[in-house]
Amino acid sequence: MELRPGDEIRSAPRVMTRERMRWYVDALPTVEANDGRVHFSVPTIHDDDEYAKGQGLPGIISDGMISTNWILDLLIRSFGPKVLEDPGALTTKFIAPVQEDVALTSVLKVEGVQELPDGRRRLSLAVWSEDGGGRKVTVGTAAVTL
Repeated sequence: MELRPGDEIRSAPRVMTRERMRWYVDALPTVEANDGRVHFSVPTIHDDDEYAKGQGLPGIISDGMISTNWILDLLIRSFGPKVLEDPGALTTKFIAPVQEDVALTSVLKVEGVQELPDGRRRLSLAVWSEDGGGRKVTVGTAAVTL
């Protein structure tokens, strides 16, 4: 795949379901317990409507790491597992809450291409997740050496 600055790779939209949010919330206590059972988190803005409303939100919102994971998934699907090798990089910032049933699209945009002395190419990427209206909810950068 010959990518140039300005080229974009976009994922298919993925819906942020209540179930997806719940899996993420319960993952940490389950991993920490490491006893073969699912453990449930205390109420948070990511899994409890009443708690979220008590914090001034209209309802539960997604943990921002889910959209980061979806960006990483697009990187791996696009370039293979080598994106996890040195000198790869991914940095994100969560800039807007994602509510239940919102579809997100992950986007990789080539910002620069550097030819390396060993013949490989290093891509500098802008990355983000956006909702159906094009509103960015997670933004960041990535680098991939091919």
